[in-house]
Amino acid sequence: MDKNVREDEAALKELLGLGFQSTPVTLIDGQAVVGFDPEKLEKLLGL
Repeated sequence: MDKNVREDEAALKELLGLGFQSTPVTLIDGQAVVGFDPEKLEKLLGL
């Protein structure tokens, strides 16, 4: 599910509440990937 923190104030509050202040942040099974890290994304997705 995509959330746009520029258009959705609740999504921005959620992001800040998780301790992040920059985007993109991808959450996979509770693990956060900050920025674009294809290797980490593939690992967490089991690819």
